[in-house]
Amino acid sequence: MENIIIREERECEWFETEYMTKRAFWNLHMPGCNEHYLVHILRYNNDYISELSRVAEVDGKIVGTIMYSKAYVMDGENRTDIITFGPLCIDPEYQKRGIGGKLLENTMQVAREQGYRAIIIFGEPEYYPRYGFKPCDHFNITTKDGKNFDAFMGIELAPGGLDGVKGKFYESNVFDDCNSDKADEYDKEFPYMEKLKLPGQWA
Repeated sequence: MENIIIREERECEWFETEYMTKRAFWNLHMPGCNEHYLVHILRYNNDYISELSRVAEVDGKIVGTIMYSKAYVMDGENRTDIITFGPLCIDPEYQKRGIGGKLLENTMQVAREQGYRAIIIFGEPEYYPRYGFKPCDHFNITTKDGKNFDAFMGIELAPGGLDGVKGKFYESNVFDDCNSDKADEYDKEFPYMEKLKLPGQWA
């Protein structure tokens, strides 16, 4: 196994991280992708948590990233601050080598040490439960639209981290700002990759 280094991202690596993210998501959920643009705009948003976010390096190359941002749960006027992450991605050439798990475990431990109480995500329901994530209906938490489904998951970073918490989950508005038109324009900064409509895509 390669020597995997998990560390904070340097500003001089921003483009490299975004290009890796593009390769990881391209044509995965839809023709093309928006995630590399999300990485770009997230860094400039006040909700971005740079001290938690990490990259994975192998042989001097950025091969993965996980990016955290502030989120919260609202129950009437009661607000509980939590965190979320996304994207978490690995360069296609380095997938299925445990690098994503190392990024996740490393940053979850840092988040615990910094006193964050819980993480809520939208993610692959076949992947995240192995790290302790549970569907959010287990915590009496729904999406902002009042919905629950398998891909909407959470984890307490300390025992009882979500005790007494219920309500609707809200993530940063930066995710709403990541639209396809802006992403297409920003994508012109990167080497061309063809958009393809493939079986299994969400859209």
